[in-house]
Amino acid sequence: MGHKIRGDETQIPWIETPPYKTTSTHGRNERRGHRFPKKSHLSAVSSRVRSPLSPPPTRIDRVLMAAPTPNGNPTVSSLTTTVPVEAVLFDIDGTLCDSDPLHHVAFQEMLLEIGYNNGVPIDDEFFIKNIAGRSDVEAAQNLFPDWELEKGLKFLEEKEAKYRSLAKERLEPVKGLGKVVQWVKDHGYKCAAVTNAPRINAELMISLLGLSDFFQAVIVGGECEKPKPAPYPYLKAIKELQVSAEHTFIFEDSASGIRAGVAAGIPVIGVATRNPEKSLLEAGATLLIKDYEDPKLWAALEEIDGMEAKLKKGSV
Repeated sequence: MGHKIRGDETQIPWIETPPYKTTSTHGRNERRGHRFPKKSHLSAVSSRVRSPLSPPPTRIDRVLMAAPTPNGNPTVSSLTTTVPVEAVLFDIDGTLCDSDPLHHVAFQEMLLEIGYNNGVPIDDEFFIKNIAGRSDVEAAQNLFPDWELEKGLKFLEEKEAKYRSLAKERLEPVKGLGKVVQWVKDHGYKCAAVTNAPRINAELMISLLGLSDFFQAVIVGGECEKPKPAPYPYLKAIKELQVSAEHTFIFEDSASGIRAGVAAGIPVIGVATRNPEKSLLEAGATLLIKDYEDPKLWAALEEIDGMEAKLKKGSV
């Protein structure tokens, strides 16, 4: 008898509210419920709102407050508040490379072998809701709610091996990736890859894309206290790079990853390679782009360039 498909269980980090459900994860009990960003992770954002008792604005503050927005009002935008930029962080799957179709094929083939969903192949909607951007634990629980967790994780390990064999032959970068990588290099910004993928996958994809020397750090969600959508992977990245959340921004393609960045207090650019644009915006993306050749991205980066040039000249 095949396994039945279960609906999506979206979670938002990281303050829990009832109802709680207790599950066993690697031998320990864990409460799961509705979650919201902790107040501490929002401090970087709230600190940018000036009160009447605040000290006079600095030269950097005046540049940020003068930043134009689409309606022409001189207000602070989420990306321009990162000036002067210190670091740029990238997710990997779906952000650096268009890997989701390869993951989908690997899952489809292996699930069909075990008669999953009565032999009906999983479709794009199911893949996006239950697998894309999820940690291995989440994906295993979504796919196999009636299985022991260890059995589900073993299935995912075998699936990852199949994915790596496909990636070696068919992995392609997201359109325009080389251009944005060069922009980061030209500016001398620090950078890290932050992913929920297993380290062996992450390092393979980075190598296949020719980016092994580009990243100063590779942060894996499974090696953190909790993976995305928790903020810990992104908080670990800025700690390792020795930069601040206030002067960093992120490229992410999944709602789960965007929630992680937002919870860490870092602006996130959503890359709409495969996931629905609505879900990325609802997760809190500051800017939504189709790929790295999107004119909206380069308008935002040029704005950052202009503001940083003014700061260097001391003209503000």
